[in-house]
Parts: sequence; structure tokens; C-alpha cells
Amino acid sequence: MLAHKIIGTVNQMVTVQLEPDQTVYADRGTFRWKTTNVSLETRLTTPKNNEAGSPAAAGGLLAKAMDVGKRVLAGEGMAFQYYKAQGGSGLVTFAGTLPGELRALELDGSRGWFAERGAMIAAESTVGFDIAFTGLRTGLRGHEGFVLQKYSGAGTVFVAAAGNFIELNPAKYGGTIQAETGNVVAFEDTVEYSIERVGGLNAQTAMTAVFGGEGLYLATFKGDGAVILQSTSVHSLGEALRRVTNSADDRRGPLAGIGL
Repeated sequence: MLAHKIIGTVNQMVTVQLEPDQTVYADRGTFRWKTTNVSLETRLTTPKNNEAGSPAAAGGLLAKAMDVGKRVLAGEGMAFQYYKAQGGSGLVTFAGTLPGELRALELDGSRGWFAERGAMIAAESTVGFDIAFTGLRTGLRGHEGFVLQKYSGAGTVFVAAAGNFIELNPAKYGGTIQAETGNVVAFEDTVEYSIERVGGLNAQTAMTAVFGGEGLYLATFKGDGAVILQSTSVHSLGEALRRVTNSADDRRGPLAGIGL
């Protein structure tokens, strides 16, 4: 497990204290600052056999190409950045790309986690990273969830999201809960995940989709385990940003500034 400190409020960061036998790999764009004795190396693959400080996965060019190709197909970055302390303990800090909360998930080897793509900020090299495809129908229905990040093994994973975290367990609510697909962050692998339509296909569900802004489908979680949601929907955030962008384009157009 990694010694760390989460700081900040609106846009949280995590400072990790690395010992000489510890390695952290991170997604692109999450690094903020480090001490000079922490080395930085870019690799195309994740650690082999989940061993602390181990080199990138061996197995030849084909194995690396398949690993990288799967991540690219899933819309992830081609490479990870690896950080390792030399000559004593060192510090390295990471943060998410959107204002919001950051949390450490501690894996003990008995349970794994799934997360929406882009949720991971950094992870201990003892944690395995993979891409899980949940099915084309699930992805088309939910717009999210076709591609999930999968974490396994034992160690620390840092995930971030927009807004604040909401942690729920379906077992406490009759065994099943539903959420807007854009609010899903991560869930334990003991929880069953699917996308389900809201009611029958009729005038009322169409009204909900068109005017309610919730869509025809919701993410459904069943079982006993942790489900982490974010208070800010990525779908709503995307719509808000598009409105701002379109408004800015209008102000730069030929009628800009005439008050129409």
C-alpha cells in the first residue's frame, strides 16, 4: 500500500510518498510535480505479473502490440508514465483533469474493481490494469460503460471524478440500485452491472428522454459491494460546455456585439 495524502477541496490532488522498492504508474495528463530523486519513464505496457517495481510486460513485440492496441481501441492512452524513487523516499503528486474529488481504492487481492475509462489517476505497480469490454449493446444503450478499466491484485489505485463522490451498496437498498450512466465512477467486481431501459417504450418514456434529460437507459447495479458515483454527470457537463462553446462562437461571428 502507498503512503499518501489527499489535499485540496474543489480540485483534489494526491501526494504519494514512494520508497525505493515502490513504483507508481499513471495516466497521461495527471502528473503535477515531484522531487528530483523520483525518476520518470514512459512505457507502452503495464507491469508484468503485478510485481512491485517489475519491468514492463515482456513477451515480445506482438504481446506489446496487442496490449497497446486494446487500450487504443478503448480510447485510452498508448503509454503509461512510471515513477520510482532512487536513493531514499521521494514524493510525486497527481490530480484529475476535471474539478472534483479524488479517492484511494485499497485492493487486498480478494476483490477487484471496475471503473469508467479515464477514472484512474495513478496506481501502484502491484495493481494489474486491464480493459474490460462489457458488450456493444451495453455501450450503445448507456453511451458509457462499453469499455471499463479493470483493476486487480493488491495495492493502491487512485481514481478521480467530477464533483463529489457518492458511495452506495445495492445490498442496503433491496439489492438493486439505478443511476444515470454519466454519474458512474467505479464499482467492485462483486456487483453485477448492466444497462436497462426505463419502463416500456411508450410516450411517457419518450417524454422522459426528450424533455427530462435522463435518457431511456439507466445503469443498474445488483449485489453486495461498493458502487461509487459522481455528483456531476459527465453528460450534463458536456452539454454545458457545448453551450458555452457555441455561445463563444456566436460572439465571434459576423453579428457579434450587435445585441441580437
